[in-house]
Amino acid sequence: MNAVQPQSQVITLEQYEALPEDIRAEVFDGQIYYMASPSQIHQELLTELLVSIRNYLRKKGGKCQIFPAPFDVKLSGRPLTIVQPDIMVVCDKGKLDGKRCNGAPDFIIEIVSPGNPADDYIRKLYYYKNAGVREYWIVDPHRKAVTVNYFEGNLLNIPYSFDATIKVNIYDDLYIHFPEITGLLNI
Repeated sequence: MNAVQPQSQVITLEQYEALPEDIRAEVFDGQIYYMASPSQIHQELLTELLVSIRNYLRKKGGKCQIFPAPFDVKLSGRPLTIVQPDIMVVCDKGKLDGKRCNGAPDFIIEIVSPGNPADDYIRKLYYYKNAGVREYWIVDPHRKAVTVNYFEGNLLNIPYSFDATIKVNIYDDLYIHFPEITGLLNI
């Protein structure tokens, strides 16, 4: 999603929560970044990935929950850092307060928007790693590639094509078969 220039004023949690519901924004170190609406291919990929992971989690019957955007994650209160990952898996239900996830989710997927790829490849990689996210995938429909970052195993920037079957490293037996997903979408 495209992020426009930050505002010069530092935003508080109260100001963020007072934004109109139809405004999509994230906050990094107190600076707000407004986001554009996602594209059709972005939403199609999000849906297919979400359903695949949700089906796995239901079959396993574990404690983890999956959430699509927009659902806030407060990575830090001081300075305020709130993100809205495209897809996240949270295994510690104590982090959920009914409004947001407070602290790092276990697994995050971001789908790159062509207008601002650096946001996912650089900025969010930095914040997610430092906040304690266990695994972070960057799905890039333009490049037809997936970049896997498994921070617990120090596997950083491992590239895969959309022709690959990719293991979700935080689970023993979850694999995402990208040819099946992208074949449904004619990517």
